[in-house]
Amino acid sequence: MAGPLKGRGAVSSPPPRFDQHHSTQVDDGWYAEPPPDSVATTVLPEPARTVITRNASPDIGFSQSINPYRGCEHGCSYCYARPSHAYLGLSPGLDFETKLFYKAHAAERLIEELSKPRYVPTPIMLGANTDPYQPLEKRLRVTRSILEVLAKCRHPVSIVTKGALIERDLDILASMAQDHLVGVMVSLTSLDADLKRRLEPRAASPLARLAVIRRLHEAGVPVGTLIAPVIPGLTDHELERLLEAAANAGAGCAGYVVLRLPHELKALFRDWLATHYPERAQHVMSRVHSIREGRDNDPNFGSRMKGSGVDAALLARRFEVATRRLGLDIRMGHKLDTSKFAPPPRARGPQLSLEL
Repeated sequence: MAGPLKGRGAVSSPPPRFDQHHSTQVDDGWYAEPPPDSVATTVLPEPARTVITRNASPDIGFSQSINPYRGCEHGCSYCYARPSHAYLGLSPGLDFETKLFYKAHAAERLIEELSKPRYVPTPIMLGANTDPYQPLEKRLRVTRSILEVLAKCRHPVSIVTKGALIERDLDILASMAQDHLVGVMVSLTSLDADLKRRLEPRAASPLARLAVIRRLHEAGVPVGTLIAPVIPGLTDHELERLLEAAANAGAGCAGYVVLRLPHELKALFRDWLATHYPERAQHVMSRVHSIREGRDNDPNFGSRMKGSGVDAALLARRFEVATRRLGLDIRMGHKLDTSKFAPPPRARGPQLSLEL
C-alpha cells in the first residue's frame, strides 16, 4: 500500500480484475528512486459511435444516460464507478483519477441519435457514472456541448454533480427550466471540510455545493440534494444536518444512497481507511457489514442502494423524519416534460434525399 498523494483520493493502484499478468515490487537492497509525491493527469479522446447509454435497472430512476467522461479527477475514494476502468486495462485506483478520457465529437453523435426516426424521448441523465462537471470540463466543455444540443431540441435532462462549474451553464439551464426540461441533484457527503478533503480531494467544498444549490434555486432551476454515499460509522451521523443545510439553500427534494463497494473498490476503500482513519477502520467496516448482511457489497436490485437489516431500516426512518420536517420531497428527481421534443433535422448523406 502506498501513501496518500497530494490531491488524489486513492492510496493504491490494484491491477484491473481482467489483467492476467501482475507485477510486484520487491526491495532487493539496491538504490531505488523515491516514489513521486504527485501524479500528473493525462487526457485522451475516446471515439464513440454513440453517446446515449440505455439502462433497464429497476432501482434506478432513468432509462437513458450520457457520460461525457470516463474516469474522474474528483478522486472520490468511495466512487462505485472506479471498477469500470478495468474494462480499459487500467487500475481502478490512481489510474481512474489520473488517466481520463472524453467523448470526442459527443455533440455530433448525439444529434445523429436524436434524429433517428424511431427515437422516443425520455429524460437523459448526465452524471450517472462520472461527474459531468469535473475539473476537465472547464477546458473541454463536452458537457456544455451536449446541453446545447438538448436545449435546442427541447429534450429533457437530469444532472447529478458535486462540481461548482455547473454555475457556468446557468444560461442554458434557466432557459430549459422554464419549459420543465431540466432538474439538478447536487451531491453532498459531509459538511466536514477536512473529511471532504481526504474523501473527495478535487471536488467542490461543502460550502461551494450549498452555494450551487442556492444559485440554481434563485435562477428557477429545480434542484435537490443527493446524500451520497452515506458511509456507516463515518458520515451517517451528518444525515440530518446535510438535509437541513440543503433545504435552507433551496433544495426541493432529496434522496440518499448507502456506500457501495463493488469489485476492486472493496480493497481500495479499505486502503483509504487504513491510511486516513486507522483507528476507525475496523469499526467503519463493521458498520458497513451490518447494513450489507455481513458483506462488503450487495449487488441485488432493491437493496443495493439503501442496504438491508436493522441499521438500514433505522437510516431510512431518520431520512423520512428529517425530510418530512424540512418539507423535502422524497421522490428523488424532477418531473420533466417530453412533449416539447423537436428532433434535429436528419443529416443528409451523399445520396440525394427523396423527401419532398
